[in-house]
Amino acid sequence: MNLTDQLEDHQARCLPHLLTLRMLARFTPEAPLPWLAVAEVTQATKAILAEVEAAVLAVTGDGPDLPGAGIFLGARLSRLAGTADDAIAAAGAGDFTQLRTQLRRFDTLTSAIWAVQGASH
Repeated sequence: MNLTDQLEDHQARCLPHLLTLRMLARFTPEAPLPWLAVAEVTQATKAILAEVEAAVLAVTGDGPDLPGAGIFLGARLSRLAGTADDAIAAAGAGDFTQLRTQLRRFDTLTSAIWAVQGASH
């Protein structure tokens, strides 16, 4: 399996989890958070982080020598992890506005990482 196939596999495994987060972000502010929101956000963000981290390792560890790519992608991964923590905290606090903001940010950061990885191989 080549690097492109590996990245596509990691990205495909993220899709169901991203869809879960997008559905959670669509609840109206008046609707109460589902009682499993914290568990759903935690499970989805952790699964996505694992796939993104594996993809970063594939690009920086097994791929061609890309000066600075490891540092750049590592910084992006740290931002993504921080946003995941913020989303989990917002869900736990029942703060729908903040949860929606963090889930959208998480989605945007995930898309940006995939775009960078796609361009770097």
